[in-house]
Amino acid sequence: MASPLFSSLPLRQLALSNRIVVAPMCQYSAQDGNVGDWHLMHLGHLSHSGAGLLIVEATAVESEGRITPACPGLWNDANEAAFARVLKAVRQYSSMPVGIQLAHAGRKASCAVPWRGGKQLTEQDGGWTTVAPSAIPFSDSDAVPLALDKRGLERIRDAFVQAALRADRLGIDAIELHAAHGYLLHQFLSPLANLRGDEYGGKLENRLRFPLEVFTALRAAWPGNKPLGVRVSASDWVEGGWDLEQTVAFAKELKARGCDYIHASSGGLSPAQQVAIAPGYQVPFARRIKQETGMTTIAVGLITEARQAEAIVNEESADLVALARGMLYDPRWPWHAAAELGEQISAPPQYWRSAPASLFKPEN
Repeated sequence: MASPLFSSLPLRQLALSNRIVVAPMCQYSAQDGNVGDWHLMHLGHLSHSGAGLLIVEATAVESEGRITPACPGLWNDANEAAFARVLKAVRQYSSMPVGIQLAHAGRKASCAVPWRGGKQLTEQDGGWTTVAPSAIPFSDSDAVPLALDKRGLERIRDAFVQAALRADRLGIDAIELHAAHGYLLHQFLSPLANLRGDEYGGKLENRLRFPLEVFTALRAAWPGNKPLGVRVSASDWVEGGWDLEQTVAFAKELKARGCDYIHASSGGLSPAQQVAIAPGYQVPFARRIKQETGMTTIAVGLITEARQAEAIVNEESADLVALARGMLYDPRWPWHAAAELGEQISAPPQYWRSAPASLFKPEN
């Protein structure tokens, strides 16, 4: 019997060869928003993992939207040219579809890279003034962000559109809009970060408004044959915060506007979060969203074993499974999963001698 994990899946006109996704993973290795040799090696390596889709890390749509000064961007010609160089090299040897996660960090921007503490940087240390729905910092040690006015909202919405146009010119296959992990669009969704008194704050309908405006503008600019999905945090893990019920309502609105999938993560909005971590702990979020909306969903979060991933797809808890840290630890995870489940996988001929010949699909 064929493995559901290694069955194909269409997303608009994009055909995924299997249900395994390389999730976006921040590398904090860009310069002035420009990806470079590290990304060439990192993405080139993962493009031979055997996954069905590779999604490039959170890529800022304006310089102030970077999580750190070392995060990549797609807001100017230099950023676009840098990505073009990396993608040309990756595509020379891999046919794996490549998506990109477009993002704005909002009040969680202007931070040091994790291995240098990750704290918010002052302007003297290379940081900048952050923006948010409301003038509420992420933590007590952070500077108070600037509350966005309507002109600022329009600027950021338009920056997402311009980044999408650049992504299309680059031949990117899919876009994932980042509305999770406490970054700007998630900040608008959560009542813990959004205390606005205008049409963008207060009741759920208003808190959904700006993320939906951004999505709608992206869907209009992004080619109709290419998938556009959304990464969400299905719960703030804080009482009174954003939760699964609100996430389902958001997903229904996204579906009505042409969203192709929901990538269900959680947390990141508040230091007060209390996350119940266990293997597959976020899978119930993807399952509930899929059941109530009928949307394609991606499950992520401590999915480490082949049969665990197989069960998620087979039980229709999610349509795809994504690995992040697990893929860094084992960049050939899909190879090993295919071997365990009796399936075949595509791989470059330079690697064919590394495993039993029956593992690899014959050349087309």
